[in-house]
Amino acid sequence: MKHTIATKNLFSYEYEREAILVKSKLVQIIARHNPHLMQRDAENVVSAIFEEISAALANGQRVELRGFGAFSIKARSARNGRNPRTGEAVMVEEKWVPFFKTGKDLRDRLNK
Repeated sequence: MKHTIATKNLFSYEYEREAILVKSKLVQIIARHNPHLMQRDAENVVSAIFEEISAALANGQRVELRGFGAFSIKARSARNGRNPRTGEAVMVEEKWVPFFKTGKDLRDRLNK
């Protein structure tokens, strides 16, 4: 069952959309509201943005999008875990995980 919600998109137009915004839908929205862009070009732009954010994080950089939020990485310490299939205790190694902190404008918009 698909759930839809009425909301305003990035360009402040009222529309119905699925409760989950996936990359392909984002590309369609950008292409629709920028008629000078072919859908392929919008897809290239979205992919390039995601690639640059990923590359910056992989290099240990923080990515700030003012008003929206900031992406960074945090170390998750090594810990004792359990294999869910066997119940056997296992050691989970330290790893880096992405972290997102919302910006003030986004928090304010969500809490209107």
